[in-house]
Amino acid sequence: MAVSDDEAQVLDQWTHRLAQALQILDLQVDQEMLLDLARKSSESVIHAAAPVTTFLVGYAAGLEAGTGSAGSKMASTASVAKAADVAFQLCGDGHEGGPAAKGWADTAQ
Repeated sequence: MAVSDDEAQVLDQWTHRLAQALQILDLQVDQEMLLDLARKSSESVIHAAAPVTTFLVGYAAGLEAGTGSAGSKMASTASVAKAADVAFQLCGDGHEGGPAAKGWADTAQ
């Protein structure tokens, strides 16, 4: 999802302020990837899927990378990329398809 230079600057400032307020030090946010994921999930499912998808990707990445000082920057970046890849693949299947279309039937859950 392309944003104008002005919007990108506002988004950078907002991201920095929010990360500081949440006490997440030295966070590097791949805003372009997250905006792309939000756009893709919005188009593939419904508009409201955008924030939910990006939240779930962040949550899954946080769980995998560890919490607080336990996780490294490299682990966090890899975890976000892995979770985002799963979400992008699922977006490709649309809102009715994909590996979860049958619920938990084909998983180890």
